[in-house]
Amino acid sequence: MDNQATKLDIKEFLDRDEQKDLLRLLTAGSVDDGKSTLIGRLLFDSKKIYEDQLQALERDSKRMGNAGEHIDYALLLDGLKAEREQGITIDVAYRYFSTNNRKFIIADTPGHEQYTRNMITGGSTANLAIILVDARAGVITQTRRHTYLVSLLGIKHVVLAVNKMDLVDFSQQRFDEIVQEYKRFIDPLGIPDVQCIPLSALDGDNVVERSARTPWYHGPALLEFLETVHIANDHNFSDFRFPVQYVLRPNLDFRGFSGKIASGIVRPGDTVMALPSGKTSRVTRIVTYDGDLDEAFPPQSVTLTLEDEIDVSRGEMLVHPDNLPTIGRHFEAMLVWMDEEDMDTGKQFFIKQTTNLTRAHVNGIRYRVDINTMEQKDADILRLNEIGRVTFTTAKPLFYDTYEKNKACGSFILIDPITNNTSAVGMILGPIDENEMNVENPPVLNLPKLGIGPEHYDAIDRACQALSQQGIAIDLIKEI
Repeated sequence: MDNQATKLDIKEFLDRDEQKDLLRLLTAGSVDDGKSTLIGRLLFDSKKIYEDQLQALERDSKRMGNAGEHIDYALLLDGLKAEREQGITIDVAYRYFSTNNRKFIIADTPGHEQYTRNMITGGSTANLAIILVDARAGVITQTRRHTYLVSLLGIKHVVLAVNKMDLVDFSQQRFDEIVQEYKRFIDPLGIPDVQCIPLSALDGDNVVERSARTPWYHGPALLEFLETVHIANDHNFSDFRFPVQYVLRPNLDFRGFSGKIASGIVRPGDTVMALPSGKTSRVTRIVTYDGDLDEAFPPQSVTLTLEDEIDVSRGEMLVHPDNLPTIGRHFEAMLVWMDEEDMDTGKQFFIKQTTNLTRAHVNGIRYRVDINTMEQKDADILRLNEIGRVTFTTAKPLFYDTYEKNKACGSFILIDPITNNTSAVGMILGPIDENEMNVENPPVLNLPKLGIGPEHYDAIDRACQALSQQGIAIDLIKEI
């Protein structure tokens, strides 16, 4: 009987664990602000370290730690040899842990300017950012740079963690000075939710539990805030966007379109439009491995079946006909250059946006952002870790929203066609008028003028579609 009860309890526990929501967060701060130490302390104090990890941590702390007599919690995350030798974070380290209320994935990102691309990578999926500052140094250039990058990534929740409060005798006056200066800087960036917490990562003050050494602070401890911050509304539920990833045809009786819902909500019976063809149909089923759904929303991966046999393939998109994305070949974006090789504005890159892959070239750089001072400077090219406002033309139309409105449909990567490296990541700001740009129109094939008869049109259509999927657009003229 006891065994039966235990089995039920375990099943109930696993079911409950599966239903917890997931918070993705990143930490950012200057060298020695204590990012890795804070996360290590969070894992340690919330009892998320195994005994063998703890023994190894105690042993490593004596041998190579930088925390004196204390356990060096940073060693939990700084696993690379170079990181331990220099006492800095170089690569993004991810750690997973969960509490009774929520699951967490933490990205510990490096603070140096030379690792900006690593921070962008770690923050690209984050819901929340913890910006650490040293209570002695206050808001410095690095703090401003990291906050700007966080706002660029569209992260809506920020924790200003004023660390090393033990070194300023837990002074309320010092904490208030830092908070006021930070809020003056962050106001123009439009980040909606900012929480400021005084803490000592090394001693554990206000990390998992409220500290008696800050009686003047009446807000939550860090873990309490992370467990309760409301992130459900961060998704865009109003604009339905379904980039088709795969056409599922297991047998003659089933044809569905598989993909991950980028935004919005879809239900059986909804009228949807396929882009770019503009053909409409109705959703008959929302199919998943666990059975059909009555509705689906981001970030679920589903298969949609439609009433009509309309032609939709990978890279195309299903939307509600009364709510369309921007469709076009010309847009501007904030671009973070991530390649060791400098930007070559004469090169044709591959651009991948949702499931759509095509060719793109850079029309011009409006300005480069000096991320230490926020100044806008003239630039002809972008180099590693530099950020600029750039205009693009693509070979075939993209279906997109602005990044601010819809992260999933407003972001893209540029791929070098020769090395296949990810050259840059971009956040779309919006369309631009073709008249503003020096644009080459796609080549035109006038089939009647070339003496090609209608019996060959289908074959030429298929060839042009295949070229279009490789990013080479061609306009066909079939009538005289």
